[in-house]
Amino acid sequence: MVQFVSAVFGITKKMCLKTFRDHLRSSRTPTTLVTSSLKKAPTGTSTCSGVRCSHFTMSFRDLRNFTEMMRALGYPRLISMENFRTPNFTLVAEILIWLVKRYEPNTDIPIDVDTESDRVFFIKAVAQFMATKAHIKLNTKRLYQADGYAVKEMLKITSVLYSAMKTKQMALGDRVEEDNNKFKFDLGSRVSDLKAARQLASEVTSKGASLYDLLGKEVELREMRTAAIARPLEINETEKALRAAIKEVLENVEKTKDMLSNVVSDEASLDAKIEKKKQELERNRKRLQTLQSVRPAFMDEYEKIEEDLQKQYDVYVEKFRNLCFLESQLDEYHRLEQERFEEAENTLRMMQHKLREEERDLMRSSLKDEDSDIDVPEDEGSDSDMEESRPSKPRPTRNGIMAGRGARFIGNMQGGDSDESEDSEIDVDEDDEEDEEGEEEEEESKDLEDDSLEGPVSRGARPSRGGMRPPLMEESDNDF
Repeated sequence: MVQFVSAVFGITKKMCLKTFRDHLRSSRTPTTLVTSSLKKAPTGTSTCSGVRCSHFTMSFRDLRNFTEMMRALGYPRLISMENFRTPNFTLVAEILIWLVKRYEPNTDIPIDVDTESDRVFFIKAVAQFMATKAHIKLNTKRLYQADGYAVKEMLKITSVLYSAMKTKQMALGDRVEEDNNKFKFDLGSRVSDLKAARQLASEVTSKGASLYDLLGKEVELREMRTAAIARPLEINETEKALRAAIKEVLENVEKTKDMLSNVVSDEASLDAKIEKKKQELERNRKRLQTLQSVRPAFMDEYEKIEEDLQKQYDVYVEKFRNLCFLESQLDEYHRLEQERFEEAENTLRMMQHKLREEERDLMRSSLKDEDSDIDVPEDEGSDSDMEESRPSKPRPTRNGIMAGRGARFIGNMQGGDSDESEDSEIDVDEDDEEDEEGEEEEEESKDLEDDSLEGPVSRGARPSRGGMRPPLMEESDNDF
């Protein structure tokens, strides 16, 4: 049992016997046993199977100063006092990269530390950079150990950065004191600090309440802890548990080996399949090349048909162009014919309108001539001559004369002959506007007839010197 414990926990047989003897005296638990053995281990021994631990070779003060300086510089990770008990190259590399970036943000340092050559190159690059830029000489061997000696080397860099930060803080403090002396208060910059203080106060309250609850459970926990410590140590059960754990680990190792062997067999089968697929691919490529080199039997006929198709397509394109040209010419011809027809129709309409205007002017001029003949006064001598030259006729009464005149004027003013001649000369259908103009002309002619009838009647009331002069009226009718 002593040999087993010494092999597992990495302590000497003499130390195991001593610790077991102390345990039998004080009846402590296995946890306190191992802890006491570790605490009583001399300098130069460790729990890592006899590997020399460097935590005790460096001073506690240096490690404490290093952790405090890194915290003051703003390193995001919390560095514990136990991080450098064993070599921890990953943490050392991370700290060195952060320090180099803090000193020169734009520097280019390789961060790959997976292999031994990469770690050596990384340490050399950091040492060269700090020697050239900051004039700080670093021991590369101690840095590569990644233990307490590396902390001493990194402390050189952190001391420079920490002193610079303190100097800057002192300068800022002096400036703040000067501003306070000048009674210049900047409350805007303190608002964020006030919010942070309120948040911290609420967190302190919640943490205090949770701590009070936990302390209230201390009585029960103390009893449970005392009972667990007072329980006697059973060596047989401990040995049995350890053997079971070892057996489980061995089973896991066997399973892992089986999985590795299966992976190897799977890899071999996959390699065989890949090789087979490659051979099939090569055969298919050769077959494709042979098929491409052989000319098909129908290729000549295909080329001949393709040439004929090209010729037919050229003929089709030519005919299609001719058809489009002829269609455009036909559309142009129809457009010109339509323009000519519209022009002829407009010409006929203008001629019709012009003839109607001329007829209206003639009718108006004839009516004016009749009115002028009726209104002209004649003397008695002329009347007597007219009566002598013409045979005597019976004088009709006034009413008969007026009726005859009225009938004669009405027949002449309607213009039946002119309407018939107009209908015979113009073959184009009259529009609605022409009908309206014809109605207006008829109304005007009727008004003129009424005026002509009223004129002679009013003049017939007065007795004329030469009588009614019927021959004069007949001459005027003949002239008209």
